[in-house]
This record gives sequence, structure tokens and C-alpha cells, in this order.
Amino acid sequence: MNTAAIEAEVDHVPQTASIEELEFEPRHHYLNNGYGWKSWLFTVDHKRIAILYMVSITIFFFLGGLAALMMRLNLMTPYSQFIKPETYNRMFTMHGIVMVFFFLVPSIPATLGNFVLPMMLGAKDLAFPKINLLSWYLYIIGGIIALYALTMGGVDTGWTFYEPYSSMYSNGYVVLAILGIFLAGFSSILTGLNFIVTTHKMRAPGLTWFRMPIFVWSMYATSVIQVLGTPVLAITLVLVAAERILHVGIFDPKLGGDPILFQHMFWFYSHPAVYIMVLPGMAVISELVTCFARKPIFGYKMVCFSSIAIAVISFLVWGHHLFTSGQSPYAGILFSALSFCVAIPSAIKVFNWTATLYKGSIRLDAPMLYTLGFIGLFVVGGLTGVYLAAIAIDVHLTDTYFVIAHFHYIMVGASVSAFLGGIHYWWPKMTGKLYPEAWARVAAMLLFIGFNLTFFPQFILGYQGMPRRYAMYAPEFQTLNIFSTAGATILALGYLLPFFYLLWSLKKGKPAGPNPWGATGLEWQTTSPPPTFNFDVVPIVRVGPYAYNPAADELEDKRIEFEEAKKKYEENRDRLEAEAEGHNGNGNGNGYGNGNGGENDHSDRAGFHKG
Repeated sequence: MNTAAIEAEVDHVPQTASIEELEFEPRHHYLNNGYGWKSWLFTVDHKRIAILYMVSITIFFFLGGLAALMMRLNLMTPYSQFIKPETYNRMFTMHGIVMVFFFLVPSIPATLGNFVLPMMLGAKDLAFPKINLLSWYLYIIGGIIALYALTMGGVDTGWTFYEPYSSMYSNGYVVLAILGIFLAGFSSILTGLNFIVTTHKMRAPGLTWFRMPIFVWSMYATSVIQVLGTPVLAITLVLVAAERILHVGIFDPKLGGDPILFQHMFWFYSHPAVYIMVLPGMAVISELVTCFARKPIFGYKMVCFSSIAIAVISFLVWGHHLFTSGQSPYAGILFSALSFCVAIPSAIKVFNWTATLYKGSIRLDAPMLYTLGFIGLFVVGGLTGVYLAAIAIDVHLTDTYFVIAHFHYIMVGASVSAFLGGIHYWWPKMTGKLYPEAWARVAAMLLFIGFNLTFFPQFILGYQGMPRRYAMYAPEFQTLNIFSTAGATILALGYLLPFFYLLWSLKKGKPAGPNPWGATGLEWQTTSPPPTFNFDVVPIVRVGPYAYNPAADELEDKRIEFEEAKKKYEENRDRLEAEAEGHNGNGNGNGYGNGNGGENDHSDRAGFHKG
């Protein structure tokens, strides 16, 4: 072949591009499945809706935190020199409404629950994707209405809306604030309903109830409270608005109403709402303890049933908020005893977490530091709650800063620690990126130190008699208030730091891989970030949720095999007995019709069953 022919052949050979010139098509996942605002605001993907919730509640968290910061700065001096007392009343109302109804209640269920619960169940999405999106829109609309009421005219009733002040005497935008909370309540109901149906109907093959992660059990218990308790709050707030607008006598004694009735109705929801806030936190901690101790959860079934027990008992203890209201002393004794009882399932969880950590191969990564912080703060908050359940002590401590400290140790210290621990744990799954571990550990320690410096002095202030909800106080309380305000600045830094380094990780974080923690669970068996429908192939579950111990999985397999064999045996027994009765009716004497033979056959089979 001549030179010209060779050159012609070479021209037809495909040229290999350099590495820099190669363009790799990105892997398809939920984050790149459509761009632009419409792809987010009209999505029905549970993962994208979880991100929408996360952005929304972060905004509400910082708004509520800003109101708290203004309150703490004002309380550095005894005489309300920073803001006027009327403004202070509006600040603590804004702080309470925003933090309780628009951050704490939806924080873990609507974000982490929305994101990981379907994947934990091996499902492609929640049972009702469009209702899931509707719940976010209700939440946002309610939040905007409530913020308008709180900022334009203000509300000074406190987040509890106590009667008759809220219906007849307050000059703020009470009805608008109630409307915002009302809509947010329906968002909570729809989320709970979605979780319940998904848990019942959309579990992967082989995922029995006792193979479900404890996260799912706790979210199920939380959803039951949301569905059963939130309508009571909605009805109560509608009655307040009706009394304020129409002047009908429901709660105002001047119109023939009963203000104590309002307290009963409000706290019938609002004490179970405490567990709407903390049960999801317990769910997160159960996942983190097992992963970072490299052990199965100790007493798995007891932890599962304790979540259900908390949900049930929480509806029976609302009366301990009314010890000083004049309710019957016999009712007070009953509610006191029930309040002690609700501590039992909570203590079961704490003891089981501790037993799981015992002799575990513990890794002190950032999620584990948040976990240890949660356990410490929750124990302090829980033990002080036992004090408040005792009538004699509660009479002295009611409406003091002791109650404020107890409430915040549970609702803010524990719940926010769990929320941030869960965010750090599942962040690689959500984004496919790793955050800077050193900064995350610093943030976890700042939160724990700052929180204790902020709120532990308030136990002492409350015991000494400093009342809550006052812009001014006696000068002898100033020293501890300065300590509390100083701690709040450290706490604020602990909250702000994750916000910055998590955003930084979106652009500059290292790729995470599908399972950076070496964790078990179906959510870690898919890619990071996950595909739009979570799994390319429907997973089949053959092991328990925390398969760090193969013996436990074998035991669960044997239990399922035994249940299936028992069911098959009972079906065969019923069929044979039906055939025997049919032969007895015909009287053909073929062995089944003999009375003694029938008894012997039955007893033999019963003996096999017992064996």
C-alpha cells in the first residue's frame, strides 16, 4: 500500500480525545431531575419536598432565634432598658409561636422524615405525593400569615393564647396568628396521615414490623399524635377566634364562659405536642447510637414499644399544667401519677441507648457528639420534669424560670441536638457531599456548652422565684441573667456554624459515596444523592435493621419461619376438621366418623402444636 493510501486510511480512524476533552454525562438523581423554580415548587418527589421544608424551617428558626436574642439582651439589666415592656411581650409571643408551631413541630418529621422514611421502607415515594406537596404549601401559607400578624401589628398573648385575655382584651392581630397556626396544623395532620399509610402499605418485600428501623416506629407514633391531637388544637383556636369576633360566651367568664375549659382543650393537644417534637428526636438518636457504636440497639422491641407507650400516655397527662388552676385535687393526684408514668418509657429509651453504647466500638464523629449531647440534655430535662409532676413542688415552681429551663432542655436542647445530628448523619445521602468534620465537631461542642450556660442558670432563677414573661425583675437576679445571656451568644455561634459549613460543602465538599458511615438500613443501599424513585430495583429485605450481629438476624428469620409454619399448620388442621365433620354428617364410617378416633386424632395434632 502506498503512502497516500495509508494516510487516507488513517484519516478514517476515530481519534481518541484527551482526558480534558472528555465530557462525562452526570448520573441521574433527584437533584438534577429538572431545573428552575417550577421543578421545585411543583415537585411531588418526597426528597425535594423535604429540602423545601428544610429551607423553610431554617428561615423560621433564625427569625424565632432573633426574637429570643432580643429578649436575652433586654434581660441583661433589671429595668428593661433595651426594649419596652410592650415590645418584650410581643417578642416572647413571636419567639414561642414561631419556634413551636413553625420549627419544632415540623422540624424532624417534615425534613428528615420526609426524606428518609420512604427509603427506609424500600418505597419509591410516600403514599400520597400530591398531598405531601399540599402540606408544604399549607405550612408556608400559614407561616406567612402568622409572620404578618407577629411583625405588622404584633401579638402579646404568649404562644398559649390564654383566655380571656386573647379573645377579649388583647389589641394584637390574634385572629390572623390563629389562622396561620390553624393552617400549619392541617399541614401536620396531612404529613402524619401520609406516614401512617406509607408505613402500613408500602413496605418492601420481607420488611416485617420487627425488621423496621426504630426511626420508622417513632415516626409512626408521632404521626398518630399528629392525626389525633392536632384537630383538638384547631377546634380550640377556632373557638377563640369565634369568641373574639362574635362575642359569644365560650371561654370568657364575663360572657358566661369558662377560661379553665380553654386550658383543658389547649393542653390536651399541647402536651402530646411535646412528644411530636421530641419523639422524632429519639428516632434519630436510635439510628445514630447503633451506627456509631457498631452494635445492634439493645432491647430493640422494648424501644419500639416504648415509642407507642409514649404516644398513648401523652394523651393522659395534660392536667399537670393545671395544678394551680383550681381543678379538683383528686384530678390533680391522678394527673400527677400519670405524669410520673410517662417517664418510664422515656427512661427505657435512655437506658437502652446507654446499654447499646456499653462495650461498643464508638466513633466520636459529629453525629455521635450531637447524640451524646442529646442524651445529657434530655436526662436533665426529663428529671426536672419529674419534679414538676409532683404537685407540692409544682405549686412553688409554676410560672417561674424553672419551667422555662425544663421546657427548653427538652424542646430546644434535646430536639435541636437530634435534628442537627440527623442533618449531619444524612447530609451525605441528601447531597452526595461530605462536610468538614473538624468544624462539625466544634459546632456540636459549642451547642452543648452554650446551651447549658444559657439555661442551667434559669433553674436556679426559677427556684429562687423569678417569674417568667416579665420584662423587668428584681436586681438580685441580674448576675445569673448575665450568665444566661453570655451563654446565649455561644449557643448562637453553635447554631450559625453548621449553616455556613454545610452550605460550603455543597460546592467544595468531597464526594460522599453511597455509605460513608458504613451504616445498615435500606437508605444506605442506594446511591448518594438517591435516584428520583430511590431504588433502581425494588429491594428485598432479608435481615433486621441493625445487622451488626448476624445472630439476631438468624433469630428473626427463624421466628418468621415458625409463624409461617404455624399458620400453615392451623390452615391444614381447620381443613381436616371440616372434612371430618363432613364425614360424620354422612355417617360413612371411614375412620373420621368414629368419635374416639376423632378425639385421638385431634389430641395428637394438638400435641404436635404444643411441641
